[in-house]
Parts: sequence; structure tokens; C-alpha cells
Amino acid sequence: MRNEAGLNLKLNLKPAILRILRETQEEPLELRAYIGASGSLIKAQSDPMLIHPQINPVALQLGPLAVHWYGLTYLAAFGLFFFLATRRLKHLPFASLPQWQVRDVEDILFAGVLGVVLGGRIGYCLFYQPAYYLAHPLEVAYVWQGGMSFHGGLLGVIASMFWFANSRQRPFLQVMDFVAPCVPTGLAAGRIGNFINGELWGRQADPDLAWGMVFRGAGDFPRHPSQIYQFFLEGLLLFVVLWLFARKDRPVGQVSAVFLMGYGSLRFIAEFFREPDAHLGLLSMGLSMGQWLCVPMILLGVGLYISKNRGDKHENF
Repeated sequence: MRNEAGLNLKLNLKPAILRILRETQEEPLELRAYIGASGSLIKAQSDPMLIHPQINPVALQLGPLAVHWYGLTYLAAFGLFFFLATRRLKHLPFASLPQWQVRDVEDILFAGVLGVVLGGRIGYCLFYQPAYYLAHPLEVAYVWQGGMSFHGGLLGVIASMFWFANSRQRPFLQVMDFVAPCVPTGLAAGRIGNFINGELWGRQADPDLAWGMVFRGAGDFPRHPSQIYQFFLEGLLLFVVLWLFARKDRPVGQVSAVFLMGYGSLRFIAEFFREPDAHLGLLSMGLSMGQWLCVPMILLGVGLYISKNRGDKHENF
């Protein structure tokens, strides 16, 4: 009888706790009370949840000029690229090719910036909200409203590197092999910008997850800080793998292939913890748009790696 009374008390507490979570505006997120799927109270304690600090997106205000943190992360990404690319010139085969100079790094960076911004924005409009932007075409240029796609940015970079290779009469895949190891640190910087802005948060996490975090505007439940996952996976981990792999002279195209396989696989994994875009949700087979866009990247990377492993080490393309 005592056990039944205890169970009934727990069940009766459920509506009250849920009402507190819904109605209390003053730090309701610090209440460590969780309701199990069966309706029983499974945990109740006063340990505070991790709450996103809501950092001001404006890092510096100079009169009418506002310098945003996200803009600074882009600046850091481009600076890191230049730093790494100048050191990449010392790797084979580039160290043995006199036509590769620091001025090439400067031109590649300029072309890459255009490719990232234009490709990222156009890719977002086409991949994620095509109907809306077809109805409002002028808003494609409203980059300050947010909305950038990595996969679109990648296509933009590929297009800009194709232009560079053609204009300098360099093998296209050689150019891509030069660029690929210098990219992941920029991706890591971008994910820090996402975290500072409190955007692109993760899916709802288990209440017992020690690093589960509550993001304002994303409900009163802990979520995976997926921006940090992506910072470590497709940022730092991918950089270490690519940089070490590229230090040796590889068949032309293989470094690019490892980038495609590595980023595609790591992003595919990270998407299981990232909240899908609200207007898209999960698509076929329960996968997100980001995951479906990674599938051709992985397949292309595998095919490119195998073909270049069988081909001539320094073939031109």
C-alpha cells in the first residue's frame, strides 16, 4: 500500500511540475525535474542545467558601425587559411614547383572568399528554401538576415578554384589538394560563431547528459550543443587528419578525396545530434537535408580516392 501511495504521489506531481516549467519565467530551467516516458518522476534535484549564456552578437560598436562576432569568426577563418596555406607551400609537391608562390595564396584566398559568400548564400536559398526565394528573389541578397549553406559554399569554392586553375594553367585537382588541408580550421571558427549566436542548436538530449544545454528559444529542455560537436569533428579532427595525410607527397586528387570523405562522414554523424531545419524536418529514411547532401560528397570522395590510387601519381587534371 505504501508503494502504491508513493507511485500515485509521483504521478500526481507530474502536472504540477510541467505547469511550473511552462509558466515560471524566472529561471525555470534551473529546476532539475524530469518526467520519464512512463509518466513517473525519475529525477528531481537542484543541480542547475547548463544554459547558453546569450552572448551579445555584436562584439564591438563603433558609432553606427557594429562589428559582429560572426563576422570576426569569418575573419579568423580567412586568417587561419592564409597562415596554413603559406606553410602548405613547403609540402611536396608544391615545394618542388617554383610556380607556387605566396602571391598564389593571396589570389586563392580572394577567390575563395567570393566563392564561400556567394556559393554559401545561393546554396542556402536553393537547398533549404527554394520556394520562398523564388517568390522573393531580391531577398537572396539579404545576407544580414542569415542563411548560409556549407555545401553551397563548397560548390562556390570549387567554382572559384576552377577559375584559378584555368587562369594560371595549373591542374585543377592539384589546386584543390593545396586548398583542402587549410579549410577545416575555418569551419571550426564558423561553428564557434554559431555557438556564440545561439543558433543551429542540437536535438533534445537525455536529461542526465552532463553537458546538455538549454538554448533560449529552443524550449525548456537540454539539447546537444551540436555546434561544439561540429567544431571538434569537422573542424579540429578533420584538420589533424588532413594535415598529417597531406604532409607526404600523394597522388594528385587524393588529398581532395580524403577531405570529401572526411567532411561528409563527420558531418553525417554530427547531423544525428543537430536539430533539423524547422521548415524541412527529417526527410526520406529519417535523414536531414544536411545528411543527404553529404551522401554524394562521400561517394565522390571514395570514387576519387580509388581512381587516383590506381592512376599516375602526377597526372594532370
